[in-house]
Amino acid sequence: MAVAACASGLLATPASAQVTPAAGSTPPDDTPSVAVGATFFADYTYTDSPEATDVDGNPYHPSAFNVTRSYININGKVSHLVAFRITPDITRVSSGDLSFRLKYAFAQVNLDDWMPPGSWVRFGQNQTPYVDYEEGIYRYRFQGTTFPEREGSLTSSDLGASFHYTLVHNYGDLHAGIYNGEGYHAPEANNQPSFQVRGTFRPFARGSAVARGLNLTGFYDADHYVKNGEKKRGMVEVYFQHEYARAAFTYLNTRDQKSATAIDAHGHGWSVWFTPISKVGWEGLFRYDHYTPNTSFDHQVHTRVIAGLAYWFPHTGGPTAALLFDYDGATFDNFPGQPDQKKLAVHALVNF
Repeated sequence: MAVAACASGLLATPASAQVTPAAGSTPPDDTPSVAVGATFFADYTYTDSPEATDVDGNPYHPSAFNVTRSYININGKVSHLVAFRITPDITRVSSGDLSFRLKYAFAQVNLDDWMPPGSWVRFGQNQTPYVDYEEGIYRYRFQGTTFPEREGSLTSSDLGASFHYTLVHNYGDLHAGIYNGEGYHAPEANNQPSFQVRGTFRPFARGSAVARGLNLTGFYDADHYVKNGEKKRGMVEVYFQHEYARAAFTYLNTRDQKSATAIDAHGHGWSVWFTPISKVGWEGLFRYDHYTPNTSFDHQVHTRVIAGLAYWFPHTGGPTAALLFDYDGATFDNFPGQPDQKKLAVHALVNF
């Protein structure tokens, strides 16, 4: 326990800094290490609608090969107490260029010596509580972002400090943090931090194999655009996992007031997704999103339908690779100037 011994040397006499492991105990592994990995998203997408127009005024259906995202993951361990992660992110921005930026960069103090394994504190640019959890159960981030992130309600990473606690006997976990609130892609815009907390409970963690698959999650984000302009998100989710299927239902409630004199918009929506799983690598994907950004205008509704068939290549251990053939259709009822969208695509994932 090199780090703990150093701390003891600063706070106590030299004699008290000598720690002798209990007889028969295994000392923790404090060997420093670094592991490098990569994540790759690519696709070929055909846009059925809306049509585009070339420089001569000819209409056409856009189609293109894309590299939408590429990560380099650097995970390190200083000791059994201290770890870190640095992840540069190469992604396509609105101008069409591929941009190199930082997605994650944080130090982590593991609390396993004092709390259940999997408990920690992070400081820096680290994962936000809900999106990080959702991407762990919804394996199709390489097709597109999760429901609240795609609606502009949340980001997957932000600058701040967070705490994670694992309940004993696999009954669930708690993840809470204080963040800038603007997301990893933008600087802090004010002095109003975002407080985010997610709790997941598995009520039948010690029950039958089927019952253990039920997960109940609640999430709350309290933030402000300005001092008197609230930016709040609340969610509840029911998730079920089985050997042959995964499914989830999410309800989202939002509040956005971008200035003290702006409209106080209360929005709500829901999403459901289902993935039947075979024993030979094939999976189906069905997802439906429904969102009203302002309940004062109930006629303004955004919906999305995603349907696809994926093949997950056989693998051993952590690395994964998959191909997904999918349809993605979005409607924008009473959104002036926003046409409906219909796309067909082949998406590829490599994660190592």
